[in-house]
Amino acid sequence: MDRTDAEQELTRLRDAIDRVDEVIVRLLNQRAKYAIEIGEIKAVLDMPIYAPEREKQVLLHVERTSDGPLDPATVRRLFERIIDESRRVERQATNRS
Repeated sequence: MDRTDAEQELTRLRDAIDRVDEVIVRLLNQRAKYAIEIGEIKAVLDMPIYAPEREKQVLLHVERTSDGPLDPATVRRLFERIIDESRRVERQATNRS
């Protein structure tokens, strides 16, 4: 591969990452919408926002789902943050703690 080919490939890969990032953002926003709906249902059922057992299930599920190159611990850390933000959105939408 010469320099010109390498530069073109770099541009192609960066464009591909941009497209993947756009999909990730859409999916994260959809996940947040579901979290808001869940929060509304939990309010009706008088359930707390924080559900440690459910979070444990989600984390185990995503760890098992990942087949690399991200290792399970990395996926877990990413989803811990996603869950934290989902919980925040859920609380904010339902004005609950």
